[in-house]
Amino acid sequence: MNIKSFKKIAVLAFSVFVAAPASAQDLLAKQAPVDRKMKAVDSMVLKRIIEQEEKYNPSADLYEDWNNVYAHRETVLPDSFRIDLRGFHMPTDSRVLTSNFGARWGRQHKGLDIKVYIGDTIRAAFSGKIRIVKYEPKGYGKYVVIRHHNGLETIYGHMSKHLVVENQEVKAGDPIGLGGNTGRSTGSHLHFETRLCGVALNPALLFDFRNQDVVGDFYMFRRSKYAAESAMATRLRGVGGVTAGDNDQDDELEIATAPRTSSNVHFHKVKKGDTLQAIARKHHTTIAKLCELNHIGKNIRLRPGQILKYN
Repeated sequence: MNIKSFKKIAVLAFSVFVAAPASAQDLLAKQAPVDRKMKAVDSMVLKRIIEQEEKYNPSADLYEDWNNVYAHRETVLPDSFRIDLRGFHMPTDSRVLTSNFGARWGRQHKGLDIKVYIGDTIRAAFSGKIRIVKYEPKGYGKYVVIRHHNGLETIYGHMSKHLVVENQEVKAGDPIGLGGNTGRSTGSHLHFETRLCGVALNPALLFDFRNQDVVGDFYMFRRSKYAAESAMATRLRGVGGVTAGDNDQDDELEIATAPRTSSNVHFHKVKKGDTLQAIARKHHTTIAKLCELNHIGKNIRLRPGQILKYN
């Protein structure tokens, strides 16, 4: 290679080396407006996401405030409202109902009682936010209230332990507590309420505990039809409802699909005048065994319709 050629290559290389920073600076200068545009786009996307969430979060329109004082306080109930039941999770895997929604002992029972044992896991029925975690000795006992995105609020009463705190976000199926017998309760069970604008709705309208499912993807609440639909739901899915292998007149129930054991589990449905001694004698067991199986004391006051496991 001659001297002239070498000089040309050196000059060319130097020119490229010197030009590189300038090109980079030009690129950065051009990038600045793009960054500003992207920030604007990000803001628009964020705004759109928020709008979509508000659109699919009816609770934002139904409730004016958020408080941790009242378990429920009735507000204006819409004439009709579509409740999205998709994405549900059964609050317990128990299929045994012990008390219906409605009139009971001269007062209104605002939820369903489901047989659970002390220590059984209780789960959030839908995604939402924990509004209340409290202990009420003369009522719900240890209970949790969740406000869900679909507009419902659910209440879980008589638990033995809380597993969540107030203002905590939960997903459907997340553990929120353990089954128990706290508060005004005569045996371990879950008191489960579904409320809309603070007004108690019959959970049997939405949930089918025996089949561990909801009644459909949506439930259309209509004030004009609610009473009739609630009564029908209790007949179909409440205690003594029309289900295979179940008869309201029977005092012995066989739950072949009970999740706690692979064999058939037998239950006794308490009738007026029943005592632990009489139940033990009828099923060839002992009072001590009944108490152990049901986590109850021997001096418990039995109530008609109560379900006791005896094997």
